Amino acid sequence: MLRPHGFNRDISDEWFAPISDENTRIGRNAAETAPEARTIPCVTAAWALGYLLPPGMGLSEAIHYFPKTDIGRARDLNEDNFLVDKKLALTIVADGMGGHAAGEVASAIAVRVIHQEVRKRVDLVKSYEHGRASRDGAREIQHLMESAVLRACSRVHEEAKADASKRGMGTTLSSLLVAGHHGFVAHVGDSRIYLYRNGKVQQITEDHTVYNELVRRGRLTREQIEKVAQKNAVTRAVGVYERVDVDTLMIELLPGDQFLLASDGLHGYINHVAELEPYFEDEDGERAAAELVDLANKKGGKDNITCVMVRIGRSDQSTADQARRLEQKREALRNMPLFSKLQERELLRIMQVAEVLEFEPGEDVVREGDRGDELFIVIDGMLNILRGEQVLSEVGPGEHFGEMALIRSSPRSATVRAIERSELIALRRGDFFAILRKEYELAVKLLWQFLGVLADRLDQTSRDLSNAKEELAAEDISDALVPEDLDEPALAAAAAALLAARENGDDLTETMLADTAQLPSAPPPDGGDGDGSDGVVSPALPPVTSAKTLPSLSTELRQELRTRLAAQDLAARDLAAQDLAARDLAARDLAARDLAAQDLATKDAASAAPPVDEADRERSST
Repeated sequence: MLRPHGFNRDISDEWFAPISDENTRIGRNAAETAPEARTIPCVTAAWALGYLLPPGMGLSEAIHYFPKTDIGRARDLNEDNFLVDKKLALTIVADGMGGHAAGEVASAIAVRVIHQEVRKRVDLVKSYEHGRASRDGAREIQHLMESAVLRACSRVHEEAKADASKRGMGTTLSSLLVAGHHGFVAHVGDSRIYLYRNGKVQQITEDHTVYNELVRRGRLTREQIEKVAQKNAVTRAVGVYERVDVDTLMIELLPGDQFLLASDGLHGYINHVAELEPYFEDEDGERAAAELVDLANKKGGKDNITCVMVRIGRSDQSTADQARRLEQKREALRNMPLFSKLQERELLRIMQVAEVLEFEPGEDVVREGDRGDELFIVIDGMLNILRGEQVLSEVGPGEHFGEMALIRSSPRSATVRAIERSELIALRRGDFFAILRKEYELAVKLLWQFLGVLADRLDQTSRDLSNAKEELAAEDISDALVPEDLDEPALAAAAAALLAARENGDDLTETMLADTAQLPSAPPPDGGDGDGSDGVVSPALPPVTSAKTLPSLSTELRQELRTRLAAQDLAARDLAAQDLAARDLAARDLAARDLAAQDLATKDAASAAPPVDEADRERSST
């Protein structure tokens, strides 16, 4: 075994001694990854052909690993480390840093400690794998992966403090554990994990680098960022400090899925994920891994190069249906406004806590008055929304309900009951808040989108209230204006006239108001003769009535009748108001003329009387 220069005896013996396990492989450079060790098959040759999944075999029992590492063309030492444990279905890639061989120490310690910590809980992993998978079990395995990385971080930091020459050493780390039908990821730094599924490649980890941080914040353009001297510096690493934030992710696996774990010495030369597709599609995984390393060397090889290809056994047993269901789950989340702006990695983070539930016909999903904490998205089937026993509406595939339960605990406002066998995605408040607390960038996106959802809901509620008020007002006016005992022939004639006018594209409101002038006038309210001298004449209504007296009319026609009646009534009221105003003005004018005439008569009488002598006035008074 190669002993890197500068290691003290205790460190080299503890962290670089070979593992005596035929199922496990640890490698650091090309000399240690001989051709026969690079491919570690996990199934018999008969089933290995085409990577078919034998009946009854779990995904973790049909995995092929193809590791490869190389020192590159510019470095004197290989500070990368990888681990493949086919029994645990655990894969790790670590890229050490620190100089003077300290990076190799850091990566070696991290790989060994994580391996040891996971092996301590092998019972948990196997229990989850062999049919006892549960939400709590998945959460425990995620916690196991995170705590293993934190334990490794602490050990690397302790070693650095004990040896002044290795102060500040650290390592990036990307790990994948397959248990049952799920993959569990723990990640720190700028090594990467890619997923190849259904002919497409996607990066499922996020680089913790200055460059990526600047891109996410949008402070600088990519051209400006390229000029930043330390743009490739990592913002998180295992061992630099005593603790580190660890990204964890759970992915639902499909037979035929492939993963690539790569250090930055390889992915630094990949400009777009599509460039990796030919390597995933190569049937010879050993050759694909070797060609990836050759690619990095041909483009410069300025860093150590490490990759591990992981291929999940393909199966022809219900794989298509499983893939369809998984895609339905993804699309249902993607199409919901709350999650529509998320990137693929962020959507995977939501998918890991989303649970698929099935409901039989007549079964209640939620009950009115009960408190709940789930958002539901319909994948398949139809459901009724009821208040009491009255059906308010229906929801089908792609629709959702209960989003307010994610942010507050309040009684359900309605009951949701399955009409037919239905599948729904349930997202619980506790899981939602856990994501918000841990993923700050994702939390900002989700909360911003939630504000948009609430604003849309408020606008829709306002429109519904406005429409309801207009409908109630129209119904009240029609009931008050039109007697309920009009004969059916008149009603039928009115309905036919409205339908005919609507088919011809006529303006029904103007037609009805125009017809009003030709109809007999209603009797004046004060008993006058209707000639305008004794009372206000109201135009008679056309022979239509409210929808209550004609149940055979469609809902659309009933609403149209109400609307036309309301328009006619408003016009009649306006005419009456104008007539009253004119009468008032005429009355005021007559009164003024009468007062003027009286004043004029008084003056004329005074001027026509004979003059009275003063002596006569005195005699008259005596």
